[in-house]
Amino acid sequence: MNLSNSVEALEQRLRRFETEHAVRACMNRYMVLCDALDAHTPIDELAGLFTHEAVWEGKGAKYAKSFGGYRGREAIAAMFAGYMKPPAHFALNVHFLTSELIEVGEDVVMGSWVMLQTSTFTSGASHLNAARLTVRFAEEEGQWRMAHFQTENLFGRPVQAWNSDADLPVPAAPAQ
Repeated sequence: MNLSNSVEALEQRLRRFETEHAVRACMNRYMVLCDALDAHTPIDELAGLFTHEAVWEGKGAKYAKSFGGYRGREAIAAMFAGYMKPPAHFALNVHFLTSELIEVGEDVVMGSWVMLQTSTFTSGASHLNAARLTVRFAEEEGQWRMAHFQTENLFGRPVQAWNSDADLPVPAAPAQ
């Protein structure tokens, strides 16, 4: 391998790492905004994480029925706006992402995650959901954005309240 090929290979690797970082940061920001989804959420920033022609959809029988699908940044923003009306839909909402896989192609990046979502609603009910997220990213206006977001239910169930004043069940401290 000559020096020119070596530099080109390094530049390609660097672009791949930078792209992975950019889509990971996009996904992280999306989850942070969804964690605090209320009347104060910056809807323009949230919508701006999607391409102009993006698709957001629930996949599988349960999520297709519960969430449906939305095409276009404006429709996606309108869907999220439904969660942002006072009183807030969520009193507590925390998303955890794991099992990440990001595959970088020439013009398209595919990401997949397993998401765990712990929610308490303003009604007082709490719910635990797990979903598989499959997201296609595309570069638009110099920024990697979500072009096709799919969420598919793995399991979901109501639970008791997430936070408790009960002591943590830890082993007793050793005698001194």
